Amino acid sequence: MNEIMNACGTNMLAAAMDAPLFELAAGSKIGVGPARRAENQDNLLVIDGAGRASYLAGGQPACSQVAGWPPGHLRLAVMDGMGGHGHGREAAESVAAGLLAIPACADLDSLSRHLDGLHRRLQCSFDGLHEAGPRPGTTLTMLEIAPSGAPLLWHAGDSRLYDITAQAVVPLTVDHVPATVLAMAGLLGEESWWRQVHGSHTPQIAQAFILGNTLFDPSHLDDGLVALDAATLPPWLRALPDRRVLHLRPGAIYLLATDGFWSCSDPAEFVARWPRLFAGKDAPACLDALFGEIAERPPVGLQPDNLSAIVLRVRAPGHDETALPQGA
Repeated sequence: MNEIMNACGTNMLAAAMDAPLFELAAGSKIGVGPARRAENQDNLLVIDGAGRASYLAGGQPACSQVAGWPPGHLRLAVMDGMGGHGHGREAAESVAAGLLAIPACADLDSLSRHLDGLHRRLQCSFDGLHEAGPRPGTTLTMLEIAPSGAPLLWHAGDSRLYDITAQAVVPLTVDHVPATVLAMAGLLGEESWWRQVHGSHTPQIAQAFILGNTLFDPSHLDDGLVALDAATLPPWLRALPDRRVLHLRPGAIYLLATDGFWSCSDPAEFVARWPRLFAGKDAPACLDALFGEIAERPPVGLQPDNLSAIVLRVRAPGHDETALPQGA
């Protein structure tokens, strides 16, 4: 069902040193239903604790072994290429390839430095190849988890990281969309922001990897990437800066996903199904349930879009081998 899983065996137990701390499952599809995109412009990257990498290349599943990868270190990323700008697939694939070349990082400064450098290099590369028309871009939402350090989040665009419990689904990232720009300027309140961003869906974006951003001047595309934080976000979003240390809870499930899963008339209704879908399941079963639900019981007004997701399940306490990494 999910091309990456079948071709590369991405349903894996990621071991941190000798202890299985996490379960991982990842999959990407061109879409569901009779109306589909011409190609899959999404991508994802999973590097497990043994340095095995799975991703898309040329639109097809690919695998490789990362030389010198630290045992137990995880890198998880989802990317959604901007099809409306052209070369969306190539943009997302170039980021996946770039992430393979970035060494494992244990702190936010080094991770951000490498990613900002990759953004600039790819921007120059695409500008030289495609001088006519809009610059391509892609979202990038990723987790970097060292075996002996706290997990790191890095985010640009409108893909998302969710925390899913039996009771609720909580977004852990802020969409870089026009509604957020208005909220940052004090022109949109909390209730309206939540309704526009999580209660409906529009394809507009205000920041993307390679593309740049229009976060502070909607009429001008700036080349750089802006890390939204407590100084720029409105009060109700200040706990969700784009680049931060995370504290993953034992027994919890985390989902990295592209916006094909909420490109519909009532995304809140579909997202609200996830606690029931995931309850009592391991990571591979959660992923199967998610793709199965959107295919068999699609939300109202589902738009043709690519679908990519990574499920990360933190093993619950109760056995010696399931202790979280120090500092997590």
